[in-house]
Amino acid sequence: MHADGGRRTRAEQDAATVEIGYALVSAAFAAAVLFGAVAGPALLLDLPGLLSTVLLRLGTAVASVVFVVRVVGVLVRFRHSAQPSQPGRTNPDS
Repeated sequence: MHADGGRRTRAEQDAATVEIGYALVSAAFAAAVLFGAVAGPALLLDLPGLLSTVLLRLGTAVASVVFVVRVVGVLVRFRHSAQPSQPGRTNPDS
């Protein structure tokens, strides 16, 4: 539903679907890169047990936080950009 109580158009629904997909894919990519950067040495090198465990857990925590922050950031930005600055106007220059 729109803020004014109306239903979303098909184009608006499609735009929201694309934006959700983009948020999830870009967040997964960012999380994977950071997990690899933090936990990669533990997976590739023969490190002591405690250090390996710490790096894996830290990598998992960092990746999880980055994933959530990225998804929320993209979707909040999309929601704010989809709303007209003045009620009843669709173009900021009108």
